[in-house]
Amino acid sequence: MAVDQLTGRRTGARPSHKRTHPGRARRRIGYWPYLIPGIAASVLVIIGPFLMNVYVSFTKWTGIGDPRWIGLDNYTRLLSDSIFWGSFRNNIALILAIAIVPTLIGLMMAATLFDYIGKKFGPRTASALRAAFYLPQLLPIAVAGVVWGWMLHPSYGALNQILGIKVNWLGDQDLALPTVMAVMVWFQLGYPLVIFMAALQRIDPSLYEAAQIDGATWWQRFRHITVPSIRPEIYVVLLTSTVAALKVFGPIFVLTKGGPARATIVPSYFSYQNFFEKANVGYGSAIATVLAVIILVITFVFLRFQNTKDAR
Repeated sequence: MAVDQLTGRRTGARPSHKRTHPGRARRRIGYWPYLIPGIAASVLVIIGPFLMNVYVSFTKWTGIGDPRWIGLDNYTRLLSDSIFWGSFRNNIALILAIAIVPTLIGLMMAATLFDYIGKKFGPRTASALRAAFYLPQLLPIAVAGVVWGWMLHPSYGALNQILGIKVNWLGDQDLALPTVMAVMVWFQLGYPLVIFMAALQRIDPSLYEAAQIDGATWWQRFRHITVPSIRPEIYVVLLTSTVAALKVFGPIFVLTKGGPARATIVPSYFSYQNFFEKANVGYGSAIATVLAVIILVITFVFLRFQNTKDAR
């Protein structure tokens, strides 16, 4: 405060020397500036196209000119479209081949490699086998599909040559879907195997040692130690694999193109046909919108179920 020279009393206000520290200002702002690029990319790449797709699903549009608003006609048409419902039945079969079967087999194989192969033959042997099973995941789906198309060819395919038969694996209406399912099990198996083997690394080895001393068999150790300990990873694998199965497109496009006689058609490929082959963009958008809503609902149910289990 200032001092009056005549009276000697302090007068006026204390001069302000307070300065805002740059670090405090940054703390008040938080990390929002760092999120702006990601949020902008999400709006441009995901949210914006999705909202546009929803709008187009209420129109009749060939992709050229202006869309014509028709309301719920595309969705009403879906309810009576046998191809649409048939594609979802095929998708359920692919969920079995992409999510459920690889998860079960991968869980058993991961436990075997970790609890038996790794201890008896060494961790290098277990790692080599793990890498061998994961190798199909490194291949582009187009390359894997072309190779399997050669192997399953009815005339010169390697599988028919080995078995000494002549079967049109991908051209027979009864065999095409089971064949695609078998290929997808082969392709998908390495993903849960790697995830589960990584999860097993965090389990306390003393649990297995104590169970083995008590005379527990491999199956008992697997059931009471392995599965409960890696339950979160099992949920993650099932969720991501189920979503991948619902939106599967590449293998169907490369191997069968939805045939023969739509025996392997799935919603994503049916949507593609309406978008690009039939120039019925509005109807294709309606199929894609329904598929997106189903994926969101399944994701919500998975996460809600996992949170309920973890709370217990």
